[in-house]
Amino acid sequence: MINLRRVSRAYSTPAGTFTALREIDLHIGRGEFVAVVGKSGSGKSTLLNLLGGIDRPSAGALEIAGTPIQVMSENQLAKWRGAAVGIVFQFFQLLPTLSVIENVMLPMDFLRRRPVRERRSHALALLDRVGVADQADKLPAALSGGQQQRTALARALANEPPLLIADEPTGNLDSVTAAEILTLFRKLADAGTTVVIATHDRDILRLSDRALVLADGVLVPGQ
Repeated sequence: MINLRRVSRAYSTPAGTFTALREIDLHIGRGEFVAVVGKSGSGKSTLLNLLGGIDRPSAGALEIAGTPIQVMSENQLAKWRGAAVGIVFQFFQLLPTLSVIENVMLPMDFLRRRPVRERRSHALALLDRVGVADQADKLPAALSGGQQQRTALARALANEPPLLIADEPTGNLDSVTAAEILTLFRKLADAGTTVVIATHDRDILRLSDRALVLADGVLVPGQ
């Protein structure tokens, strides 16, 4: 599903070049649940940004489901990302002026893969799947943090992507809600979705198939 060959990512800063990732070799299979762990600044978020097509490698080759990300144009990348990747952010990133169900319908509206008449019912089914269908017509501000994260997960699944990535998805949740969210991720992986999560949460390590440890932009061998 995911193949990285000698992938590096460097940024220009006023102090000089900063290399966030160094020659990463990595394979992640379809339906695998992988936790990416490491200290702040280790390169976790950079790796997720590359997998999600938000950023591009400075060197090396990155393929997701056979698609070479580094050679795509911005327009191609945007279309690919909308269809192939669901992204769950730590701070939810829901649009405050749209209702919960409208937030979930938004990716469908952008990609236009599903007929207009089917989008609301599909969004409602996704909200039901994550346990917040009864909140569908409320604004995000009326929801708890856990309900907002469930909504963000439903939105990420709107176009049925084969890959789901999440950056510290339980960082702002209480322990009970976090456990429920992690169980949802586990079920998605069991159903065939590839799940990659950057985290400090040790409970994710217990539920994941394996952990990747990053330190100073390098994968720690033997993990």
